[in-house]
Amino acid sequence: MSRDKKGMVLLARKGHEPQKPVDLIKDPYVLEFTGLPEISRLRESDLETALVDKMKDFLLELGRGFAFVARQKRITLDGDHHWIDLVLYHIPLRRYVLIDLKTGKLAHHDIGQMQMYVNYFDRELREQGTNETIGIVLCAKKNEAVVKYTLPKGNKQIFASKYQLYLPTVQELETELRREREALELEYKLHGTNDLAGVTKGLLAQKTKR
Repeated sequence: MSRDKKGMVLLARKGHEPQKPVDLIKDPYVLEFTGLPEISRLRESDLETALVDKMKDFLLELGRGFAFVARQKRITLDGDHHWIDLVLYHIPLRRYVLIDLKTGKLAHHDIGQMQMYVNYFDRELREQGTNETIGIVLCAKKNEAVVKYTLPKGNKQIFASKYQLYLPTVQELETELRREREALELEYKLHGTNDLAGVTKGLLAQKTKR
């Protein structure tokens, strides 16, 4: 048991302090507070409106330290207009956080679009003393292979995360646990090693990078 009781109390009050961009990212984000139905034809504008209407709840879901900046932020490139769905600012890390909403399955051009937004912010709008911009593509379905091979190695600015409009049921949690176990067993067989702990550590490291 820690003898630094005052320090423990202070830590509990402050909560988790992010140290780097990846610390800000969740996967998935649970947006049950929007009250939106789980339907295949949900429009991105409906999702955006629901998040703005419940911005306090959305900021709580994102984590501590976020502030709302803009909705449908327009940027113009050679006469062509583009709109960033949501612009936030993370105060402790001094970074803009751009969010693009996709109600369908993630595609490689969604990531490319976010890369353009981030590059523009960093080169044209980022103030002195503000760190590099972060971009999050928030999608209904995420393809891990698309994320892996679209983004460069060592990427620290662009992220893709799933959202879900309801909390998972017990059955869904059991299914996810079963899928993770099967993936672990497959990795174990492919490595041909008795070091199960090492394989587990490797899988956890991969998940952290996501």
